[in-house]
Amino acid sequence: MDLRVPSRREPREDGNVLSVTPQSAGWTYVGFEVYTLEAGQELRADTEGMEVCLVLLAGVATVQTSKEAFVGIGKRKSVFEKTPPFSVYVPAFDQYSVLAETKLEVAVCKAPGKGTYPARLITPEEVGVEVRGYGNIERLVHNILPEQKDADSLLVVEVFTPDGHWSSYPPHKHDEDNLPHESYLEETYYHRIEPAQGFAIQRVYSDDRTLDETIVLQDGDAVLVPRGYHPCSAPPGYQLYYLNVMAGPVRTWKFHNDADHEWLMQKRGKDDESNSV
Repeated sequence: MDLRVPSRREPREDGNVLSVTPQSAGWTYVGFEVYTLEAGQELRADTEGMEVCLVLLAGVATVQTSKEAFVGIGKRKSVFEKTPPFSVYVPAFDQYSVLAETKLEVAVCKAPGKGTYPARLITPEEVGVEVRGYGNIERLVHNILPEQKDADSLLVVEVFTPDGHWSSYPPHKHDEDNLPHESYLEETYYHRIEPAQGFAIQRVYSDDRTLDETIVLQDGDAVLVPRGYHPCSAPPGYQLYYLNVMAGPVRTWKFHNDADHEWLMQKRGKDDESNSV
């Protein structure tokens, strides 16, 4: 299957520019969409059996659920401002509307839910910010919906990779239900590139190489990671942003590093196995 899912050049009437469903991806848990809305345009949907995390990538919006209203949220004009976003968690069996107050780019992250937790606003101040890695594998991470925060199955994080750097490196995987050592998680990467005419590289491969794809990314591409290791890199002169959505049968992120590259984790004593997103 083709692991690269490009954005549409022109949005559909409802503003959709990218859509990944469990059916289109051939898996079970993760769904992902991106919408670009003009000021005054509104997106409405029922969550049904999926919980949703609405990530305001750029622009200002008013978001309403059946019980909550979050008015005029959003600050970033571009993801490359590198400030944490506003997001809204919406449980399964609820509904939401997103009214664009300005031109808006919003990501809709989905995974199966039970309706356990109420809708809530995730402010920039609530987003965990950390620098991971060292040297040319250093990157900036925003933990939007980590496993320490309430959700039924969704995990959401965004990462900024400087030009000439690598991310999700050393290569790691999470495709075996083998807790406590490794968890099974499907994953999507939504990539943005600055300047937009640039490109980036992502490799998705398994130990036995029955899966071994190297993907040349354009601005706005998504990449499916059904299994295997999945490092990516930003060429000199171009910054890389990506938004990760992960979900599986157990909501925990336990990964396994590629044994050939495990030695990189011991190169600096201050770095440990948590530094692999």
